Amino acid sequence: MLEIDDLTIRYGQHLALEGVSIEVGAGETVALLGANGAGKSSLLKAVGGMVPVAGGEVRLSGQRLTGTPAHRIVGQGIALVPEGRGVFPRLTVAENLRLGANPAHARGREAEARDQVLTLFPRLAERRRQLVGTMSGGEQQMVAIGRALMSAPAYLLLDEPSLGLAPIVTQELFAALGRIKATGLSILIVEQNVRASLALADRAYLLEAGRIVGRGSAAELARDAAVQKAFLGGTTAEIH
Repeated sequence: MLEIDDLTIRYGQHLALEGVSIEVGAGETVALLGANGAGKSSLLKAVGGMVPVAGGEVRLSGQRLTGTPAHRIVGQGIALVPEGRGVFPRLTVAENLRLGANPAHARGREAEARDQVLTLFPRLAERRRQLVGTMSGGEQQMVAIGRALMSAPAYLLLDEPSLGLAPIVTQELFAALGRIKATGLSILIVEQNVRASLALADRAYLLEAGRIVGRGSAAELARDAAVQKAFLGGTTAEIH
């Protein structure tokens, strides 16, 4: 289990998160909902070792990760796909994917992981020699997720994966995320498309001004009046 316990994050005088506790079980998909500036990305970055923590801790299977360098957290089985993708535009698809297999536990499984990624994203198989900087935003996001999967993670953290993508591309992306979920990989997702993320998730948390203000099953939160008003245009989301 991935546990975030009483987490507090500060940027100077700004309090980004205060006393936030969430958990993600093995094989579970959890969505983190909230408006811009609520602290969602800060939470993912803290789990991934990208920002310092002012209080609380992050644990994986009972082992404390707080303060662990980011590359060691990847080695523990947590992969973060950041907002903005973070791909290497001057490298090919194949080279970007190869970089994802750097953790020691992933090197012996590189061929197997690459086959899985190219099966999930057939477009990447067709364009494995193409420079990533010449690809569309949706294709670059596939590369970013594929690179994360190459590290053989137990937990996949996704920060706004559909940001800037056309609706049809977003549909394709979430279909692929559904296939990833079906493999048993645990997922923690921050996503502006609340309807799609609730359809994917098992459970969700609602974050407001750096604090958890709601939690429950994805279906329960989709029916919640406050969530409907804030994120779903006042209508109940269809959860499939």
